[in-house]
Amino acid sequence: MSDTVISVESLAKKYVLSHQEEGSIRYKTFRSAITDAAKSLGSALNPVAKKEVNPSREEFWALKDVSFEIKQGDRVGIIGRNGAGKSTLLKILSRIVEPTKGRIRIKGRVASLLEVGTGFHPELTGRENIFLNGAILGMSKAEIQRKFDEIVAFAEVEKFLDTPVKRYSSGMYVRLAFAVAAHLEPEIFIVDEVLAVGDLQFQKKCIGKMEEIGKQGRTVLFVSHTMTTVERLCKSAILLNKGRVSTWGPSTEVVKAYLDEGVTSSLFWERSVSPKNSVYFQKIYLSDETGEGIQYVTTASSLRIVMEYVVQRKCHNLYLSLDLLDSKGELIFASNSQDVSIVPPEHPGQYNAIVSLPPEILLVNTYGIRANLWSPQEGTFDSVDNFRFTVVEVASSSNAKYQGKPGHLFIRCDWLIKEMTPFR
Repeated sequence: MSDTVISVESLAKKYVLSHQEEGSIRYKTFRSAITDAAKSLGSALNPVAKKEVNPSREEFWALKDVSFEIKQGDRVGIIGRNGAGKSTLLKILSRIVEPTKGRIRIKGRVASLLEVGTGFHPELTGRENIFLNGAILGMSKAEIQRKFDEIVAFAEVEKFLDTPVKRYSSGMYVRLAFAVAAHLEPEIFIVDEVLAVGDLQFQKKCIGKMEEIGKQGRTVLFVSHTMTTVERLCKSAILLNKGRVSTWGPSTEVVKAYLDEGVTSSLFWERSVSPKNSVYFQKIYLSDETGEGIQYVTTASSLRIVMEYVVQRKCHNLYLSLDLLDSKGELIFASNSQDVSIVPPEHPGQYNAIVSLPPEILLVNTYGIRANLWSPQEGTFDSVDNFRFTVVEVASSSNAKYQGKPGHLFIRCDWLIKEMTPFR
């Protein structure tokens, strides 16, 4: 008997995207709605008439020819950049959406945690939603009652158990949803990046629970942008790139392929084609104190990160932020323009933003830069996260040794050692 629990063959998913034409009205008037309805009726009555191509509609293949098999007890990471198709794949495996082509075979009961509050009714209490969610997952009332106390203890929401979940915070939602899905003994457990909503202590608790589930012979599929977690939790991983399987194998090898994927080989990045969005990065590069581009970064460098960006329309509350990442893609620190009370201009134009790092803080290591343009009202306009650079050691004025030092940054601290009571 085969121990394969998930089999995916030539899977594909197509979406049809609608685009607002430049200069067109945002909302339909009653007259335009009547006109469109009349045109549709005319087309239905005259099926031989030539159909007009709608240039504002575009086909988008979120997944293309995806095939793989997962064995019972495997813990598999699904990784890839934003838009690679990870969430679409999990939704198909969870039977939330239907594939356009291909087929999947799943053996066993599936529990999915893809979005905050999935399977919860906002008007019901936490207690009632445990039974509701358990029933959706195919559990009997007796099974749910047997696991009820464990679920409540794990979720740490006992005080709010009889409160409608619409009053829960997003973190409380996640704790309860994860506790229900993880404790009702599914054969296959699917978890998206939703755990990032919870606090750090609860995230560690969830990772431990998923490790326990895997040791019990059950299967775990886990989507995350945190590579250290993928390497710790998952024995193998699948890397998706533009809807296709790019790499599949041991998690350490796949994580390395992901980190190397699309990474710039120099200290200069430039967008070759202007994107459709109206606010976007044009260039990002590293420079010295004079503003000139540099060929390498040393431990003594006073590093300046230059971001050139374009604003094509008036944009309220524009934020410009920068993240420094380690070699695994983990965040070291984040900074944004509002930290120093600088508000980027809102009117259209081309701008140059410079972020300066103090000298002698970077160790001999590989670092990454993630730049973001966003607003609280409209979300992310543009994000660049495939920029990496390596720091080499040179002699420094502080005589500090950067090679082999643990951690990610070097902070020169003032030390004082003095004798308090001399021995006689």
